[in-house]
Amino acid sequence: MASLRSVAKRLEGKVALITGGASGIGESTTRVFVEHGAKVLVADIQDELGQSLCKQLGSPESVSYTHCDVTSESYVQNAVDTAVSRYGKLDIMFNNAGIAGEAEPRLIASSLHDFKRVFDVNVLGGFLGAKHAARVMIPAKKGCILFTASIVSKISMGLSHAYTTSKHAVVGLTENLAVELGEYGIRVNCISPYAIVTPLFQKTSGVSKKEKVEEILSAAGVLEGAILEPSDIAQAALFLASDDAKYLNGVNLPVDGGYSLNNQTWKAGFP
Repeated sequence: MASLRSVAKRLEGKVALITGGASGIGESTTRVFVEHGAKVLVADIQDELGQSLCKQLGSPESVSYTHCDVTSESYVQNAVDTAVSRYGKLDIMFNNAGIAGEAEPRLIASSLHDFKRVFDVNVLGGFLGAKHAARVMIPAKKGCILFTASIVSKISMGLSHAYTTSKHAVVGLTENLAVELGEYGIRVNCISPYAIVTPLFQKTSGVSKKEKVEEILSAAGVLEGAILEPSDIAQAALFLASDDAKYLNGVNLPVDGGYSLNNQTWKAGFP
């Protein structure tokens, strides 16, 4: 009979690479993956945060950091190769790095430079991560590739065209890769969160006080009495990365408390 300890650790013996792993959803996922027995390589451009996080969580034998700009193929290739050289293999690739770009919802005022920059990080970065993860997973005939998408891939929220379109592209990439890489036993899924209080969201919204942001998001949400936190997305990633999700492939998992099912605008015309 397996011990309670081994049952509790759902990623025991697995190796994960998490882009954007130094803060927000990535940081929470790093913590959860390490807690569940995975060896984790954190890839980010926030060197001080990433190195500090790894020191908190354990020794370099279990969690370590590498600088990685996901818009550069050489950086992404190096991150994958570093994970394999340090830990012997790569089981889980979580393409989580992302930016929101300018908070400009109007097409005419949108910047071409910003549109390209958002796509470079959110779409190209994920594409490169998947490409180089597949390079080492295909010979092993197994693996799990995850992406952070967004609830804007399922429902319009009036956000910028760059961000919204990039997240639709992430879902399309997920589905296409799931079909191609399923042939090699590699599962590909994405997670679409509702708005979360992260440094990225606070910067984009222009509201710095965490409690105020939580109040706004709670009022707009559907699920009463609950606030979505980065740790909730980390738990979703844990499930999708674990053997519990062995037959889930090509899924866009909404973690939104039912927000994408709801449309209250019709009530506006009634007293």
